[in-house]
Amino acid sequence: MTDDVRKPTTMDSGAPVESDEHSLTVGPGGPILLQDAYLIEQMAQFNRERIPERQPHAKGSGAFGHFEVTNDVSAYTKAALFQPGITTDLVIRFSTVAGERGSPDTWRDPRGFAVKFYTSEGNYDMVGNNTPVFFVKDPMKFQHFIRSQKRRADNNLRDHDMQWDFWTLSPESAHQVTWLMGDRGIPRTWRHMNGYTSHTYMWINASGERFWVKYHFKTDQGIEFFTQHEADQMAAADTDYHTRDLFEHIRDGDYPSWTLYVQVMPYEDAAGYRFNPFDLTKVWPHGDYPLIEVGRMTLDRNPTDNHAEIEQAAFQPNNFVPGIGPSPDRMLLARLFSYADAHRYRIGGNYQQLPVNAPVVEVNTYSKDGAMAFRKTTDPVYAPNSKGGPAADTERYGSPPSWYADGEITRAAYVSHAEDDDWGQAGTMVREVMDDEARDRLVDNVVGHLLNGVTEPVLERAFQYWSNIDAKIGDRIRQGVQDKADEKDPKRDEQGNPARSSMQRKA
Repeated sequence: MTDDVRKPTTMDSGAPVESDEHSLTVGPGGPILLQDAYLIEQMAQFNRERIPERQPHAKGSGAFGHFEVTNDVSAYTKAALFQPGITTDLVIRFSTVAGERGSPDTWRDPRGFAVKFYTSEGNYDMVGNNTPVFFVKDPMKFQHFIRSQKRRADNNLRDHDMQWDFWTLSPESAHQVTWLMGDRGIPRTWRHMNGYTSHTYMWINASGERFWVKYHFKTDQGIEFFTQHEADQMAAADTDYHTRDLFEHIRDGDYPSWTLYVQVMPYEDAAGYRFNPFDLTKVWPHGDYPLIEVGRMTLDRNPTDNHAEIEQAAFQPNNFVPGIGPSPDRMLLARLFSYADAHRYRIGGNYQQLPVNAPVVEVNTYSKDGAMAFRKTTDPVYAPNSKGGPAADTERYGSPPSWYADGEITRAAYVSHAEDDDWGQAGTMVREVMDDEARDRLVDNVVGHLLNGVTEPVLERAFQYWSNIDAKIGDRIRQGVQDKADEKDPKRDEQGNPARSSMQRKA
């Protein structure tokens, strides 16, 4: 672009700026003047450019696209975005969980997979990961789990000993840790991983029938992953590899896509199922509830301003639309509060008025005022009223809402079931889902992780943890750590042969 067609710089007020390079001074070489409003504006704005990063899921990026329904699932839900032939615009954000905004994309970590659908009935948000389960099932533990994955208070370093201390004292983490330490713990790109909402939700059809559902976004690019060695190399070569990969493929017209499937459980099945179907550490076997195709998500537009359109994108699982609601999953119920509360702190009370978060439908709300409010409020500002203000359509949407789960279902789901143990599904994954090469990589990954600062008694608990998952894998991990420890620091006996380490003697 030549100088004669460039747009003139202005202040935020729109007034023209005299210079982009020189401050206003008292004569050549003189002191800077306080009345240099442009200089003051630029410095003050610079000091306020950053907003608090997410806690967790700080490092990430995303894109825009659309979702097209390819199969008729109207028998299960009346939600407009899932009706035959409907196409809905959306924004998605991928992320890592534990790392800060500047951390490498290729650390071993779950990947966030959050989607906002701009539907004809309001925004519908899904929050999830690239794994179908999670580390904990009770929200009381969530904050503590995240702190164990972050940094120590004393040296400000991440600490494997702290991580394994939490995991081995929380046996419900076994299924997710097995996912994390396996191949899918480091996806090759965001395009080559699946996405799962993990939680169970409720669908309601036009007749008022209720169903429990789980969402599965299956990558159309195929599953690919980095080995630990490859990921370490990439972290050194390109910290932002996943961010760059997504942006460049969309820029070049190679649009990634995912096919959405759901598992559908009849409402009454929940109470008598073989394990708690709302347990976030469990998957529903596909043999019990097969995958049903819903549609295809395609990403075809990059952000033009990553901060405005991705960093300020606010995903929250309490954004429901008619035909979709929550389940009694305790982690989900807590997240219905915590996500929106995090956005109010991080972005501000009126974050849903930002363009990336604003719905495409008319908003008629009694929320008003507050910092950065720019949606006009008109009287009346209270309800109920007789002045023509908006009124809830109770006849159409019901009171209580149709997704309300009765106490009997909720209580029944949380009583003891035959397969409510913490180790079973993790063991099945190791023995039946992984092949020999995948099991070898799992052992190598765990051994390397445990050798990085994990101390007794946490180390011994970690060996028992993996033995509870699978006895053979547990033995291999114990032996692998012992062998590597001896290679690193061999001790000789009186004949000059390597002596058994103290850890081996304990074993």
